Amino acid sequence: MTHWFHRNPLKATAPVSFNLYGVASSPSANKICNDLRTTRARLLDMFTDATCTPEIMKKASDEYFSLLQGFILPLDGTTQENKLRFIQNFKWTDTLQGNIPSAQQDAVFEFVSVAFNVAIWYTKFASRLAGKENVTEDEAKDVHRSLKIAAGIFKTLKETHIPRLITPAEKGRDLEPRVIDTYIIQSQAEAQEVTIARAIELKHNVSLIAALAYETANFYQKADHTLNTLDPECSTKWKKYLQLKQHFYMAYAHCYHGQTLLAADKCGEAIRSLQEAEKYYSRAEALCKEYRQTKGPGSTAKPSEQLFFRKLGTFIKNTLEKCQRENGFIYFHKVPAEAPSLELKASYGLAEPTPFELPPLNPQCTPEVYATFDLTKGPKDDKAKAKRDEEIKPMKEPDLKPQTDTGCVLS
Repeated sequence: MTHWFHRNPLKATAPVSFNLYGVASSPSANKICNDLRTTRARLLDMFTDATCTPEIMKKASDEYFSLLQGFILPLDGTTQENKLRFIQNFKWTDTLQGNIPSAQQDAVFEFVSVAFNVAIWYTKFASRLAGKENVTEDEAKDVHRSLKIAAGIFKTLKETHIPRLITPAEKGRDLEPRVIDTYIIQSQAEAQEVTIARAIELKHNVSLIAALAYETANFYQKADHTLNTLDPECSTKWKKYLQLKQHFYMAYAHCYHGQTLLAADKCGEAIRSLQEAEKYYSRAEALCKEYRQTKGPGSTAKPSEQLFFRKLGTFIKNTLEKCQRENGFIYFHKVPAEAPSLELKASYGLAEPTPFELPPLNPQCTPEVYATFDLTKGPKDDKAKAKRDEEIKPMKEPDLKPQTDTGCVLS
């Protein structure tokens, strides 16, 4: 299922030297600064390394975060702000706003920006893995797990860490509620797509599949509505993707609900439900074209070219024809004017975000070493400091090469 998911670009950042000459007045303090610089650089490399795995990403991010907390957590036995929190300037671009960065002299801003990128990486890893030929059960579990981890990171940042920022996020930037809420919901919805594919593959109860598809469609609709007040120039393409996924899964829900109704000898209602599935599927096809033609940030998914997408259209058509034949021979039910309402609630399979936990503080960051950072000396001016409106070069992301689509999300 190559190109099944829409992905916005990674955040990019300016280099950070952590050269606190004078302030870092002991060898141990200087070592912390050097380690911050090297672990940050290593983590940035991992974002664009096509061979990086979740295990490698977690190790690289934990190494950096364990040190960065030494600039955030109080280490002097008080509840006051860490004296190092505001000593270093950080610049990060946003996934929807091009190459002009946001800048804050705040270690919390650095943490939430890096963690946000880690979450984006997990969604991209899931997309690449889902794009392989003949995805195994273990790989499908990795896709599902990665999307839930991403949702958990986004959710924890929104609820716990972003509120700590002194300077609130500007409108349309990654750290403002509308954008991060959409990432949370999309990650959950895509995780549920894996569950739906698995349920179809294993021929689970049609009522469960209908309920899961309905819940997933509602997730996509909620994500789309969350972006309603965002600048159309940067959000329209993303919204089109969310809309086409909503209509696709509404088609699934009505299709499988139609089978549930037929099994309950409600053939007329089953026919009407499948007619509604046809309507949603046709709209999803139209939205796929609109999405491809819309300009905006991110990679362009090609869901209508996937066998998984096309098979649904054939399945709806064949199931509707079957119901119409049964009605003509056995039931002779009147087809209602209104489609049966989907009052469906999934009992199983709903994707909950995986809680995100920070690693323990690095053992180097002790109160004794903390005391050797002397703010009265003041760091030397960083000659590499860029102007606020200077562009930052985007990250060079690995290409996602199309592979033969078998139509089997899971095998």
